[in-house]
Amino acid sequence: MTLERRLWGWLLSWVVRAWMSTWKTRVLVDPELRASTRERRVYAFWHGRQMGLLPLARRQTAGGSRICVMVSWSRDGALQSPLMRALGLDIVRGSSSRGGSTGLRGLLRLLAQCRDAAFAADGPRGPLRVAKGGAAVAALRSGARLVPVGCHASAAIAVKRAWDRFEVPLPFARVTIALGAPIDAAQAKSDPALLGAAIDAANLRARGIA
Repeated sequence: MTLERRLWGWLLSWVVRAWMSTWKTRVLVDPELRASTRERRVYAFWHGRQMGLLPLARRQTAGGSRICVMVSWSRDGALQSPLMRALGLDIVRGSSSRGGSTGLRGLLRLLAQCRDAAFAADGPRGPLRVAKGGAAVAALRSGARLVPVGCHASAAIAVKRAWDRFEVPLPFARVTIALGAPIDAAQAKSDPALLGAAIDAANLRARGIA
């Protein structure tokens, strides 16, 4: 990583922090998940909701628990990596199309060090909101809980040219994050649609509360 990219990542992280500080954020935790606070987690969400979920990562980092994420080898990934590192996330490079097995091994190593992990269940190239098996495999191999995550912002703009309709919550928006009950990783690996339905339910809960 070049010094220039690190500098841009650091500068953008402060812009994002200032932007997030205007949000009124609420995190809803399913009672079953709340009872398993000491267990590692693999958070699964839909692509395009990443920005609204950043307060969750910031809260965990502040509490001494970091989240690791896999970032693709694409040009977008090269720009995102220094920003996410500056925001307190642990980064592993890889994707299902390039370096996937290497990236998964890196995530499993971090999970073994008592980290949590976050996966865009439909990434890195979609189809949009169609779950794949990566998150379930990571949870199954690491023994972590597989947690569906939803997010809703009271005011947001969507980047229509982006395949994932990337959402940017506007300043002073009410951002609601919903952490659903853990689901069986083995079942989700065999039938990824189970994870997709759980993520949809978490998003509906976040939207309803918001």
